[in-house]
Amino acid sequence: MMRFKSLNDGTKGFRFNIAGVQGLYRKRSCLRRYGINRHGDAMTAYHFGKRSLYVEGGKRLRHLHDLAG
Repeated sequence: MMRFKSLNDGTKGFRFNIAGVQGLYRKRSCLRRYGINRHGDAMTAYHFGKRSLYVEGGKRLRHLHDLAG
């Protein structure tokens, strides 16, 4: 099952739930980042310049609760 919802913080991007994998995608306006890092207890972040992909996974300490509803 695939579900997409908008971000509720006024930024450009979306939340997703694809076959049980949850995360979000964001396009930034001015900040540029590169690389991979842990983001909080539940997410792994992949940064490609002004675009970032946050995916639930890895050795997570917490699970997300239905991020894309």
